[in-house]
Amino acid sequence: MVDDVVAQLRAGDDVAFTKLVAEHHKGLVRLARTFVGSQSAAEEVAQETWVAVLDGIGGFEERSSIKTWLFRILVNRAKTRAKKQGREIPFDVQEDEAHPDESRFSKLGFWGGPRPWTESDMDDKRIVEIVRRELDNLPEAQRAVVVMRDVEGLEAKDVCNVLGIQETHQRVLLHRARTKLRAIIEKELGDQP
Repeated sequence: MVDDVVAQLRAGDDVAFTKLVAEHHKGLVRLARTFVGSQSAAEEVAQETWVAVLDGIGGFEERSSIKTWLFRILVNRAKTRAKKQGREIPFDVQEDEAHPDESRFSKLGFWGGPRPWTESDMDDKRIVEIVRRELDNLPEAQRAVVVMRDVEGLEAKDVCNVLGIQETHQRVLLHRARTKLRAIIEKELGDQP
């Protein structure tokens, strides 16, 4: 299937390209927004990415999925734009970052764990609204990882490839982001998820 899309793109198939843009453009813009300061800059980075895809499809070696390749191009362009804007995103784990709420752990140091969410909880529009709102408040590195993993559905190895980080680091960033989001949801919804 991927081979077909790549072959179609290499052949200059406008329909295949339009379909690819329709499928991935929103995700590219969402991820670009993590790196650059405004929605318009994120749109520009996404557009630059599509131009780079057209220019570079002949060199795509198919060692990763086309989605991972798209995201890698976007991240490179977004980092360059962010650097020009004076916005550097640290992808190292900050020691001074807030740690999980200590009250969530027993006296022996075991985590009590959250109440499991049910299928109906996941459909709750309030949770979706809170997550959308709070994504912008996460540190950039955490937001980038959670957007790629939980919103765009990339595998951990692909996120590591796109961001140029180690898998352990990716797990730490993802855990911290999810912990922060869950804490906010639990605080706002009380006894609910």
